[in-house]
Amino acid sequence: MKIKKLIENILTILVKIVIILSKFTIKLFYTPFFAINKLSLFFFDVKRVLGESFIAIFISILGGLLAGLFLTLMTSQLETFPGLLVLIPGAIGMRGNIFGALGSRLNSNLHIGTLSPELKKSKILNQNIASTIILTIIMSILLAFMAKGFSILLGFQSMTIIDFTIISVLGGILSGIILLPATALISLKSYENGWDPDNVTTPLITTAGDIFTIPALFLASLTLLVIKNTHLDIILFIIFIMMGLAGFFFGIKAQPDLQKIIKQSIPTLFICSILGTTAGTILNSKLSVILDNPSILALVPLFSDQGGNLTSVLGARLSSGLHSGFIEAKLRPTEGAIRNFGIIIILAIILYPLIGLMAYIASFWLGIDSLGIYELIFISTGAGLFLAPLIISMTFFLSTASYRLGLDPDNIVIPISTSLTDPLATISLVLVFLFSLNIF
Repeated sequence: MKIKKLIENILTILVKIVIILSKFTIKLFYTPFFAINKLSLFFFDVKRVLGESFIAIFISILGGLLAGLFLTLMTSQLETFPGLLVLIPGAIGMRGNIFGALGSRLNSNLHIGTLSPELKKSKILNQNIASTIILTIIMSILLAFMAKGFSILLGFQSMTIIDFTIISVLGGILSGIILLPATALISLKSYENGWDPDNVTTPLITTAGDIFTIPALFLASLTLLVIKNTHLDIILFIIFIMMGLAGFFFGIKAQPDLQKIIKQSIPTLFICSILGTTAGTILNSKLSVILDNPSILALVPLFSDQGGNLTSVLGARLSSGLHSGFIEAKLRPTEGAIRNFGIIIILAIILYPLIGLMAYIASFWLGIDSLGIYELIFISTGAGLFLAPLIISMTFFLSTASYRLGLDPDNIVIPISTSLTDPLATISLVLVFLFSLNIF
């Protein structure tokens, strides 16, 4: 009996040892396979996003470059219309905010099945179009008053409030005529063709905002020159103010869904207008240095554009993930959110050196006075890698917090995050630019 009991104890110990060794062995071999599986899922996501976004981002780079080059050719307008540079970044950002949010709302409705990708009459589509028109008028007026207010506050020489309003609202209407149908078509058709519109819509809309906003402001300023001192400018100013008031009262008394968009968007976009105007005042404060190095003007819309693209892509992906339940609304990033962070970092590493190189090549071909190729690449890359972690943290916490508070991230995240990105991008770019010139 003693021998039997001893053998049982020995066998029990051996079994326990085997179990422990088996668990250790399984864990030892499973861990790298688990890590490899996680990495493979991550790189699949990266490959998919890069594959779907590459054309959109490349077009975005070209569009931002065109906008930047157009801005370098507007140096005479910047002198003729003092304060215009204060308005420009805010106007560019506002187009991206309004139409980027439109695209994000359409994308979320497409993902959850409440909107058909077919181009036909739809209550959701009609309400989104109406809200976008109202917001364009209202926010263009507010942006004009904001730009004038900042100019007075900081002692900048500037146009009259009538001039600011006409240029801002007329520029908004001219660019909106193109951006509104473009946003709807890009969102619906990309989804219809099997692409994820979160990866496509926002870069293209941001680019379209850059491409059309600056020429629209240019045309608006030319129109102002024609009608100025003919009393038509005062009449047009009064008409625009009345349109803004009518749109506001219509929006807050409309159907619940349209009311929700207007009520959530106006406070958000108001904050955005402050942030966008802040970016303009930063540029305006260094106007003399920038005009001595006009190649930086070519880089400004391009750099801000790509920051907005990264922010918008991340915001749209997080918003769709929160709506569909793939990402948990926790203040501590979960696996799904972290995977999206990695995607944005890889895109930043690729994009920022590229845009510095392209800004130099374009300036060189057009005979624009330019910094050296290494200086422009250093400025773009250094500022971009400084900016990327800031916009990732900001976009994540805005997405999670707004969702936890019962707000629609589509109405909150992209407008605020892209607007915060504008001054952050401008500050980053100006600081690295001044550092490269040893000016402080």
